[in-house]
Amino acid sequence: MPKMKTRRAAAKRFTATGTGEYKRNKSFKSHILEKKSPKRKRNLRKAAIITSADHRRVRRMLPYA
Repeated sequence: MPKMKTRRAAAKRFTATGTGEYKRNKSFKSHILEKKSPKRKRNLRKAAIITSADHRRVRRMLPYA
């Protein structure tokens, strides 16, 4: 049986944690930053864990992560 392919777009966006969850970066941090408060921009820097609803989908896209 051939090897499964990893979806490269997903591999660039998600990383697996040691406990089997997936980390993602937050959106809305690239432009139009003047109207956003410093607190909001600071919180957008932090990584987030994907929701349980998306877990199965991401796991299928990243078979070796």
